[in-house]
Amino acid sequence: MKLLAPALLRADHDLNAFDCGEPVLNDWLRRRAMGNQSSGASRTFVVADDANKAQGYYALAAGAVAHLAATSAVRRNMPNPVPVMVLGRLAVDVAFHGKGLGSDLLQDAILRTERLAQEVGIRALLVHALHGRAKAFYTHHGFSESEMDPLVLMLRIQSVRLN
Repeated sequence: MKLLAPALLRADHDLNAFDCGEPVLNDWLRRRAMGNQSSGASRTFVVADDANKAQGYYALAAGAVAHLAATSAVRRNMPNPVPVMVLGRLAVDVAFHGKGLGSDLLQDAILRTERLAQEVGIRALLVHALHGRAKAFYTHHGFSESEMDPLVLMLRIQSVRLN
C-alpha cells in the first residue's frame, strides 16, 4: 500500500474506515474536520493511501497563548498573548501505529508552520496533548510543557529554524 504526501482534506477522502484507537479523534475527523475547514476555523491535512482512504491526519489553526500559560522560551520578549499555531489534532490509523507515520505527520506540521512563520507572526507550535502517552510523543520530539498545564506543550519556532 502506497501512502501519499499530506494534502488538504477534500470531500473525496474516504474517512469512514479511519480508526486511530481514540474515538474522539476518529469522530472529529469524520464529523467536524470538513466543517471547520469550510468555516476557516482550521485546516486538516490528510495522508491517504492509493485508494484515497485516510491513514493519518493533523489539523492546524491560528491561536494565541497567554504569558502565564506559555513556556519561558516562548514568552520571552513577546507580546501578551503570544501568537502561536495550534496543532489541534494529530492521529494515525491503528494499522500504522509504531511505523513512524505520526512522527512524519508531526514533522510536516512543523515544517508547514515554519514556512508560514516566514510570512506571519508565529512564535511556537502549541498542542493540547490528549493524555500522557501523547505528551510523551510530543516531548520526545522537542516540545516543552507549559508551567500551568502539563498537557499543554509548545515547540518554539525559532528553535526549528536553527536546527
